[in-house]
Amino acid sequence: MHGARDPETTQACRCEEVLLAEVIAAIATGAVSVDDVKRRTRAGMGACQGIFCVPTIAAIIAQATGVPIERLAPMTARPPVRPILLVALAALGERDTNDRQDREGDAQ
Repeated sequence: MHGARDPETTQACRCEEVLLAEVIAAIATGAVSVDDVKRRTRAGMGACQGIFCVPTIAAIIAQATGVPIERLAPMTARPPVRPILLVALAALGERDTNDRQDREGDAQ
């Protein structure tokens, strides 16, 4: 099996650990775009935001659907969300309050 990859063990998206078999299953159940696959599997939603996996996923979709790869819609890019501690948000609110009080004091 030279060049062939086992879909059950090959990762299509290493950031989200999505297997090639999951991408193939998503396409088999109606995914026709990279965004469709992303919604069903989380592929492309990891730290690299699809830089490594989207070209492979797009090629698989193009092969499965017969749509030329250049005609596939690109993945909708969204910046990754990072958790923030509530104390950090509270500190921002306190700083804004202090700044506002300073400005009001200067105006008097």
